[in-house]
Amino acid sequence: MLNEGFRESMSFRECVDRMVDRAIVATGLDPSTAKIIQACNVVSQIKFPACVRGTVEIFTGWWAIHSSHRLPAKGGLRFAPMVNQDEIEALAALMSYKCALADVPFGGAKGGLLINPAKYTEEELRMITHAFGTELARKEYLNPSLSVPAPDMGTSSREMAWLADAYKSIFPEDINQNACVTGKPLNHGGITGRVEGTGKGVQFAIREFFRHPEELEATGLIDGLAGQRIVVQGLGNVGFHTAKFLTEEDGVIVIGVIEQDGAVVNPDGLNIHNLRQHLAETGGVKGFAGSDYSENGAEVLEMECDILIPAALESQIHANNAMAIKAKLIVEAANGPVTYEADEILRHRGVTILPDIYVNAGGVTVSYFEWTRNLSHMRFGRLQRRFDELRGHTYLHALEQLTDKTTPDKLRDEIVRGASELDLVRSGLDDTLRTAFQDMRDVIKHNENIHDFRTAAYTVAVAKIAQSYYDLGLANPGGKP
Repeated sequence: MLNEGFRESMSFRECVDRMVDRAIVATGLDPSTAKIIQACNVVSQIKFPACVRGTVEIFTGWWAIHSSHRLPAKGGLRFAPMVNQDEIEALAALMSYKCALADVPFGGAKGGLLINPAKYTEEELRMITHAFGTELARKEYLNPSLSVPAPDMGTSSREMAWLADAYKSIFPEDINQNACVTGKPLNHGGITGRVEGTGKGVQFAIREFFRHPEELEATGLIDGLAGQRIVVQGLGNVGFHTAKFLTEEDGVIVIGVIEQDGAVVNPDGLNIHNLRQHLAETGGVKGFAGSDYSENGAEVLEMECDILIPAALESQIHANNAMAIKAKLIVEAANGPVTYEADEILRHRGVTILPDIYVNAGGVTVSYFEWTRNLSHMRFGRLQRRFDELRGHTYLHALEQLTDKTTPDKLRDEIVRGASELDLVRSGLDDTLRTAFQDMRDVIKHNENIHDFRTAAYTVAVAKIAQSYYDLGLANPGGKP
């Protein structure tokens, strides 16, 4: 099962700061600039009442803005019974570094509501979310130009639509009101590709890693992506779409899936669609046909595999189980799934880790596309799609005249097809992940003090944030890397 009980010797926020410290030391960044970058600018606790089933309940939520060096500040809003301020601050910090690494011009933020969504009806959740959104909007933590939430654990496009409605009820005159949140339903200003954006980004990150033979040789994964044996922890939105795309498009074999009630294993591969359906119907993975079930998900986390994809909660790989991890490559689809102490152990063991601020940057990247689409009030591709099709027809007609040959229908359709909005979104996402990976590799290549992708990722991110402060005269460039 997912590990919710273990507590590392340091908090989640401390783990993030320690990982950033490694990059700061490796690059020799000025200490005063480092303090500015690591400080969480704003943390606000919000308590508000809501009448549920005739009884007034007081709900507690948080909104943290780690960095406002660029605006708006961007981050997911989670609804969960274990939300706390330390977690929200840590996740806000990760968002700052994630946006910087991916060249998304946002500051980092994060929000949370202490609630168990399963205890409430849809109408009750709508009312609670609307009340929370109203409080956020009044404090300008829900604002197209200042602070823009997105879906996270326990929330989806449904909750984003409710939040947007709360904002609109307070600021009906705002022409850019749809941009106050991202991850909205398509008919309420959402964008195609956002729901699966994080999972698609994980796939693109893995594909980019497998394009570099020297990296594969270091991990022992020398046979290409097809046929690699993968264990996925968490079959929520991110884990499901990651596994779906990797199995359907890249030929990987998912041999194990870990969920709240345990884990299922099949050495020949699990049917991800059927397993997701079983999970939705029963609330767990137990009893899934064609698999072996284990109540002890921790054992499956430690089973031998090529790639381990933790896509659930933070701190799932920690000091107590890091030595038992047998995966050759860990791909952090979740935020903070590997603690600082575990990261130290795995690094010294030579296990390659693709870090969370790189791997799961797909969500915020597609959110950025949605936000810019809302500001422009026009879908991507509307101006050029038919023009591209016409130009394709012209090229094809000229080619057929010159060769006196007829193009097969399938090839003809591919040549003349103009890019859809989904094509453009995924193209931009792929480009973002490829560029970020190259930035990390360049840091490792040119800095003899940096040998792992996590430190390289933070180095890239910290340098970009520091530069923004230097440009504004808010920090001392004396120690600029």
